[in-house]
Formats: sequence, structure tokens, C-alpha cells
Amino acid sequence: MKDKRYGRKIYLEDKPRSQALQELLDAFTFERVIEKVPTPEALGRITAAPIYARLSQPHYHASAMDGISVIAEETYGAHEQNPVQLSISNGQFIYVDTGNPIPSPFDAVIMIENVHVVDENTIEIIEPATPWQHIRPIGEDVVTGEMLLPQGHKLRPVDLGALLGGGVFEVPVVKRPIVSIIPTGNEIVSPSIDVKPGEIIETNGTVFAGYVTEWGGSPVKEEIVKDNPDLIRQALLTAAEKSDIVIINAGSSAGSKDYTVHIIAEIGQVLSHGVATRPGKPVVLGKIHNTVVIGLPGYPVSAYLAMEWFVRPLICEYLGVAEPERKKLTVKLGRRVISNMGSEDFVRMNIGYVNGQYIANPLTRAAGVTMSMVRADGLLLVPAESLGLEQGEMVELDLYKPLKVINKSILFSGSHDLTIDIISSQIRSQDINRQIISSHTGSMAGLMAIRKGEAHIAGIHLLDPDSGEYNLPFIKKYIDDQKLVLLRFLKREQGWIVAQGNPDHVHSVNDLIEKNLNFVNRQKGAGTRILFDHLLKKANLSSESVKGYQREMFSHLSVAAEVKQQEKSVGLGIYSAAKAMDLDFIPIADESYDLLMTVSFYESEGGKLLETVLRSNEFKNTVERLGGYKVIQDFQPYYI
Repeated sequence: MKDKRYGRKIYLEDKPRSQALQELLDAFTFERVIEKVPTPEALGRITAAPIYARLSQPHYHASAMDGISVIAEETYGAHEQNPVQLSISNGQFIYVDTGNPIPSPFDAVIMIENVHVVDENTIEIIEPATPWQHIRPIGEDVVTGEMLLPQGHKLRPVDLGALLGGGVFEVPVVKRPIVSIIPTGNEIVSPSIDVKPGEIIETNGTVFAGYVTEWGGSPVKEEIVKDNPDLIRQALLTAAEKSDIVIINAGSSAGSKDYTVHIIAEIGQVLSHGVATRPGKPVVLGKIHNTVVIGLPGYPVSAYLAMEWFVRPLICEYLGVAEPERKKLTVKLGRRVISNMGSEDFVRMNIGYVNGQYIANPLTRAAGVTMSMVRADGLLLVPAESLGLEQGEMVELDLYKPLKVINKSILFSGSHDLTIDIISSQIRSQDINRQIISSHTGSMAGLMAIRKGEAHIAGIHLLDPDSGEYNLPFIKKYIDDQKLVLLRFLKREQGWIVAQGNPDHVHSVNDLIEKNLNFVNRQKGAGTRILFDHLLKKANLSSESVKGYQREMFSHLSVAAEVKQQEKSVGLGIYSAAKAMDLDFIPIADESYDLLMTVSFYESEGGKLLETVLRSNEFKNTVERLGGYKVIQDFQPYYI
């Protein structure tokens, strides 16, 4: 018998879908919970904070081959006509397997295939080794202190390996939001092969739970609730108390037993009842206490589309990730598509590649035909202001394939600096779709990347020895046909990175030669390399006199890690890298570390967000805690 307390509500709104969604998001209040899980169990979870390596990978110099470890210098001159013999008893070599540590003073590995064993004590080689051949240096993959993953990142199997290798054994992740799913209806029954006429197998709940899981939520499927207002009310109240989001299925339209909208209005608030879409119109969006409640239509296609429109954005908002988008494809319509003005029309399509072009034809448009979703290759949106689309018209479809998040990344090239990870993290905290993708290529390479249009920004610290000025002389020399902006936002200390206590008493470039120290150099084009060459020139020294000059590292952290690993070694780099590795630092110069970009990027949304971060107190305080930096918040953009 019909409950007389609830009359039939025939009128459904024609609220635009985008408006209904925004009102729902505005009403979605939640407290994001962070939990720590063991790294091996974190697959598919969303990182809640940036994660940094606690261990270099490898954390020692490791053999990359099975063979013998030797001192390269002792193999020079080896030739087929002049074999060189080495003795294990004299400490000239040791046998190593792949992955074995390479102890000092050995600095090269010769593959076992290239070794002739003379006796237990002696081997013979006919080819010289080069320094550091077949050796994986410390930090080749990951360096302690390097950011492994940003927040808002979905963990993949390969990420778990990188985390474990980097010494991260627990991961801070966002708790999965709890989504309760309440199926309703007198005709709905649990899955069974013995279904009677008038009974409908409850399938939507399983589909909803699958979507919730796929999107990162934790579904809770409740028991089927009959079309009884008191039972529905109690189910909603109970679910709202224990859940972050509640889905109630069926009863959302205007039928005599469609109680959902009445109950939500009675115990909570109705935000929308009906959206201007086909299918999917009879949706109820509301709130009970502090929990969002979504009443989905009973027809499967309507329900599945509405799930994507309204539930997925909520889950993504909770997790702090960008909502995924599908790939798009431009196709030619094989048949006419008729629509009614005033509502968005969503048409499931089949697609074929015919005579060199994509042709798409509509599937059945009935809201209850589940197989139209199973068989669809794509989805066509006919705008609300359109009466339809003609045969032969070119249209764009959403493909039913996973699509990566829109690539809003800022491409960085140039000199490595620890502040770049901080900038990226703080940009990402304001725009989850945007982050800095950095390549530590050196200042000159960064400059050239801007010149060739291969990067959005370049980090540079190029000292002109003639003028003593940083960066501008190089920019004017190498780029003269672009409108550029230089942001002079940072000063940092450069100096000698040495072992704790500075046991070799390094204070000048002369000490490297006089004390026969191993110098850990940066790559060609790096600002630090240019500074070192300037120091050599001032001291009237040649690079050939510097032990280790030809061996290159691509970041300050790599330099510091090498100094920490190798005895009697010294590097040139920034204070924060020395501090990160618990090394001593002997300052020799303050330098300008600037960001170079085109005017068009600077004036773009990404450029303005970058500038906002650089001027923020949060950025200033975070960077200056590293030590060795001075952040200039009131910098003026320098137009070139």
C-alpha cells in the first residue's frame, strides 16, 4: 500500500549538470585522513605527502659485472702483444660478482670473459681497463634526500621497488573514503539463477562497488532495502553516520514508490533533483548531516553515467587527485543522431576504421540496456543547445579507455637545486594536475633548452668571469631572438664539500693537487663546473692536474654522496647538499640562482602559479631551513 505521507513528486528539475556538480562539491565537507601502510602493501594507494629517499641506490660502489676488480692505472699498456699479469696476493685484483661492493683502491671491473687465469694467484689480461668501467657508482639510481614521489601519486608496482630501494619502508597514504551503497526496491533480489517474473537481480551495487574501488574508494555494500520509507530513512541515517559518501540506488524518480528525495529532504537537505541530461536525468543530490548522499536512477546506463558525473569527482576530491579523463578521437558519423534541445544527450557509439578514417555509429539509446555500455567503443556528447548531428559530420568522442591526467606539467631543465622539488611540491598542493618535471642537465643545457623551446623554465647560475655577473651575459650571448623573463629569486652558497672535520684541510683549489685528492666534478655546462674552471684559471692550474676531473656527476646530491663514500675526496657544490649528507662545507662564493623562461610562459597560468609560490612565506621558510640559501621575495621580473 502506498504510504500517504509521501505524495508523488512529478516535477524534476532541468538543472545543468555542471551547476549540479559544483553545488555538490561545495557541499562536500570532509576531513582527509592520512594513514601509514607498509610499502609492500601500498599498491594503488595515493601518497599523502612528498616522499624522499633515506638511502642511496646503490648505497655503495657496486660491480655491474662478474669479473675482477682492478686499479685501472695498473692495466694500462695491456695488449695482445703485451699481456699484463696481475697478482691477487699482491693486492692487484680481487674476484667480484655482479652486485659485490668495490673496495678502495680498486676503480674498475674487467669482465670474467676477458680474463685469462694463469694460476690460483695470477691472471692475465690483453686489454686495459678504464676508470670506473662496469661499476655502478653510489647513487646511480637514487641519492639520499632526493624526492622519489610527490603527494597525490598513485603507487604502481615499480614505485614500491623504488621506495624500498630508497629505504622507505612505510608510506603515508590518504585513507580510502568509505562509500556506502544502498540498493532499494521491492522487485530487487540477490543474484540467483532461480529468478521469478517481476524479480530483478541486483547488479548495480556490484558495478558501483567496482567503480568506487577503481577510483580509490572503499565500498560497503548494504543489504537490499524494500520500498518502505521507514526502512529507507533508517538505512540512510545509519550509512551517513559511518560513511564519507552514501549512494542510494533506485527510488530517485517521480513514481508512486520513489521515496528517496522525500526522505533526504526530511532528514537532511536536497541540493538537486534532476539534471538536464539524457540518460541520467532523475538524480537526487543531497546531504544528511555532514555526509553527501547521491540518489542514483535504477536504470543501469543512467546510474553508471551519473556515478561518473557525481561520485567520481567526490572520491577524487577526497583523495586529493585529479579526476581522470578519457582519450578523445575525432570521427565521422555514419548515421544521423537526433537529440532534443535543452538536455545534454550522451550516446553510446561503436567505432570502426573504414577506408582510412574512423566511422562511428550509435548503439541503442535505451537507459536500461546494460550491454550498450559493455559494447560501446566511445561516448558522444550532443550539447544541450543542439537538435542533433548529421550523417557525415565530424565529431569528437570520449573513448572508453583509461586516459592519463591532462599533462599540465612544467618542464624544467638546467642546474640541479634542492629548491626545485620544494617548488614542485608547493605548486602541486595548489593545483593537483600541475608539477615540475625536472631534468638536471646543467645551466648551459638549460639555457639551450629555452632557446630551442624544449623547456618551460631553466635553472641557471652561470658566472661570467670577465664581468663577475651571473647569467645575463650568457643569456644575451646565446639567445637574442626571444622575449624572456629572468626571476632572480634565490642566493645560495657554493663551497667545498668535504668529509666531517675537513681531515685534508681543504681551503683552496691548490689543496686538491698538492694533497692528491679525488675531485668529484659536475658535468660539462653545469654552473658549478664553470665556477671550478674559473677557480683553476685564477690559480694558473690545468684541469689535467686535477685527479677525477673527467668523472662527472649530474647533481649536487650526487657530488655529496660520492664525497661521503670515497676517502680523500672533495667536491664543489651547495651547502644544502653537504648538510643533507652530513658533510662539512667550506664556503667560497655566494651566487645567484635564477629561473629563465619565455614571457609567454611567465604570463601563463602555470607561470603565475610559479611566481606565487616563489613569493610565498611557506616557500621562503621551507628553503631557508635547508641552510645556505637566501630567498628574495620582493624580486622584480627582469625582462630581456
